Amino acid sequence: MSPADKTLQCSDCGTSFTFSAEEQDFFATKGYTNEPKRCPACRQAKRAQRNGSGGGFGGSRSSRQMHSAVCAECGAETQVPFEPREGRPVYCSRCYDKVKPSNRR
Repeated sequence: MSPADKTLQCSDCGTSFTFSAEEQDFFATKGYTNEPKRCPACRQAKRAQRNGSGGGFGGSRSSRQMHSAVCAECGAETQVPFEPREGRPVYCSRCYDKVKPSNRR
């Protein structure tokens, strides 16, 4: 027996939307067991918000605090995403590419 269209209410904006039989079949083929809780517009807005925030891990890379340092190899001023510690060498990106271990994963 094929599913029939269902009317659901969006948990974000409260509007009613149709969960069509075709969408229900698609959800079943993907193994999804829950019905959508957001309308298509709110799903799209949520997806855009998630994709625009840097994909998780604490937010956007552009908002990361950078610290000034002097490259231990060439002496150039550089910016690094960590606070340099005394006694530990810091490299600019060009010099780091030369000295980094080749077996990094």
